[in-house]
Amino acid sequence: MSEPSTEPNVYERDLDRNAANFVALTPLTYLERAAAVWPDRTAVVHGAVRRSWAETFVRVRRLAAALANAGIGKGDTVAMLAANTPELFEAHFGVPLAGAVLNAINTRLDAEAIAFILNHGEARILIVDREFSAVAKRALAALDSPIPVIDIDDPGYSGGELIGDRDYESFLTDTGALHPWTLPEDEWQAITLNYTSGTTGNPKGVVYHHRGAYLNAVSNALSWNMGDAPVYLWTLPMFHCNGWCFPWTIAVTAGTSVCLRQVRPDTVLRLIREETVTNFCGAPIVLNMLNNAPAELKAGIDHTVKVMTAGAAPPAAVIAGIERMGWEVTHVYGLTECYGPTVVCVWHERWNELPLDEQAAIKARQGVRGPMLEAIMVADPHTLEPCPTDGRTMGEIMMRGNNVMKGYLKNPKATAEAFSGGWFHTGDLAVWHADGYVEIKDRSKDIIISGGENISSIEVEDVLYKHPDVLEAAVVARHDEKWGETPCAFVMLKDGATATEADIIAFCRAHMAHFKCPRTVVFGPLPKTSTGKIQKFVLRKQTEAL
Repeated sequence: MSEPSTEPNVYERDLDRNAANFVALTPLTYLERAAAVWPDRTAVVHGAVRRSWAETFVRVRRLAAALANAGIGKGDTVAMLAANTPELFEAHFGVPLAGAVLNAINTRLDAEAIAFILNHGEARILIVDREFSAVAKRALAALDSPIPVIDIDDPGYSGGELIGDRDYESFLTDTGALHPWTLPEDEWQAITLNYTSGTTGNPKGVVYHHRGAYLNAVSNALSWNMGDAPVYLWTLPMFHCNGWCFPWTIAVTAGTSVCLRQVRPDTVLRLIREETVTNFCGAPIVLNMLNNAPAELKAGIDHTVKVMTAGAAPPAAVIAGIERMGWEVTHVYGLTECYGPTVVCVWHERWNELPLDEQAAIKARQGVRGPMLEAIMVADPHTLEPCPTDGRTMGEIMMRGNNVMKGYLKNPKATAEAFSGGWFHTGDLAVWHADGYVEIKDRSKDIIISGGENISSIEVEDVLYKHPDVLEAAVVARHDEKWGETPCAFVMLKDGATATEADIIAFCRAHMAHFKCPRTVVFGPLPKTSTGKIQKFVLRKQTEAL
């Protein structure tokens, strides 16, 4: 047998990449196409403001030119502390057009955390909404060195103060220039920086690249069957995984972004009715809020609304409540490290014949890999041995693909640990069902081990949400001398409800194995993150004082 040739084969000769057949992937192309094909279609709605895709395209190029004029270029960080307004939407295109990296900061962080992010991300400029001027001033005062500040002076908001060198509108128009439409040469170039909402220590900076943003934006559109010209309501913060990549998804579908400063049931339902909103995203807490809104606020909404939910495992009862309104729920799963949603609970037509509660239980599963994720598995986190697809054996969810982060900024140790064995380790514990669907049972740190038995806090919460008096619920471990740990339930009752601790425990005992039932019930409001996740680390601290 002859030795293999070291010469290039016929498919590797005279077939090189060139400008005609290879272009770096970037979601910026979606904006240019939307403006070229649908120049007059409405791109952005914000109160009285309505701008077309052609107008948005011009404003994005002006923003990029203004940044370049301010000395901002390739690899520089542009930080924004802003609500879901047109300025933050435009920045998802204008900042990378200038070659820079967008860092949309969680608006509910304290000054100390914001100062850390600005310093760690080496922000060269901060664009801040008046609503957040007070916390921004305190954060700026704590920086290692001063940076320029641009104000967003939204006429639709009253309050706060202007703390910057100029306002956003004058910043865009001062030079009068339009930035050249130049795209990145390398799709691995950073496009955004997102900080995890770390519960201990400082948050980690997650770096996205143009290729991943491009692909996950398309994945969103395919997973949700968005079609052409969806009307998307911004109930999801744009600072959260860059709005799960939906600024770019809305551009590739040439849809309409309906901006929203605050998520309140009356405002959300009014905009859904008035703007004929077709799609919105939100954590289960948002869905639960709408479930419990007065019937008169829901009146007049007679079109189908598609709801995408993630951020925490949604109780089946919450999904069922939304679908009883005639809306369609799609459950997705992901993390900051994978551009938001990369796993989808894909629906099969054969499930349509099941009772609504059974459908909701299926939809509560996290699902299978989305269109652009290369692979997902549930495996032993140490050996990487895949778990059997028996719906019982618990392991860690792991992913790999182009829509996984570049890594953690200036943190090679954490990056190496996250990518150990060639897979991204999520830290979420799940089972694998026979049909390949993944179902989360807990975060690795949230599993309750009682008398040697593993108890899923999510399973207990799912039962609690079925109680007619329960509005919100969370379950954590409480130390127990005999059992090691026992479940402790924190419950927020609906207005006017009178359920007692004994009532709640009895309800759980009637619906699940007794050893899984909470031994303690604490009533009151639940602490949440800015994206609606219940802060279990706060609840765990509270159990220490019980």
